Amino acid sequence: MSTTTKAIDTMFSAGAHFGLGRSRRHPTVSSFIFGTKNSTDIFDLEKTQPLLEKAKAFVTELAKEGKTILFVGGKKEAAAAVRMSAQSLNLPYVDGRWIGGTLTNFGQIRKRIERYEKLISDREKGELLKYTKRERMLLDKEIASLEKMFLGIISLKKQPDAIFMIDPRHEKIAVKEATDMNVPLIALASSDCDISNVKYPIVGNDASKSSIQFFVEEIARAYQAAKKTA
Repeated sequence: MSTTTKAIDTMFSAGAHFGLGRSRRHPTVSSFIFGTKNSTDIFDLEKTQPLLEKAKAFVTELAKEGKTILFVGGKKEAAAAVRMSAQSLNLPYVDGRWIGGTLTNFGQIRKRIERYEKLISDREKGELLKYTKRERMLLDKEIASLEKMFLGIISLKKQPDAIFMIDPRHEKIAVKEATDMNVPLIALASSDCDISNVKYPIVGNDASKSSIQFFVEEIARAYQAAKKTA
């Protein structure tokens, strides 16, 4: 069995071939549809495979050059896979709601992250004890709020060199910001997604955990392997 055939079989086993209802199909993915079964679009995985390889080649180059990829997967099916893979690579991630301005107003976002870092440092040093109980409670609430919003991107000191995301339709704000700031996008996109602004689309099931896990791990492995040889 060839490597390509094995990869396609693995994608098939993960359910990567399932799209959404035909009525929801976006024209930009039409050429990647094999057919329709019970009103559900089915992807042609022989076309998805070269898209995946092209994306992995780009990721490999980024890793060799020490570039940063921001992993984005805010919907519940994607959050855990995105978070775990990004953490294993020491890369930034967004596993919840995309905060508007993360790219287009990065300076302000960075100031809020620095505020969080200072509060954490002050708390660890016991410097918050000088405040009243009520003031400390409010500061703890502020820390919790900042942590929820920014924990995954604390390490992001400048704009990312690329973004890998799950479901560009769900992450449409992130897509717009990346497009505005000329940050290249790699994205796992189902049949309802507009992939016209995605430089490296991977057309496949972006709704099931098994499919998402497969593609996230493929991208993560490509980055990790290239990092080791850099």
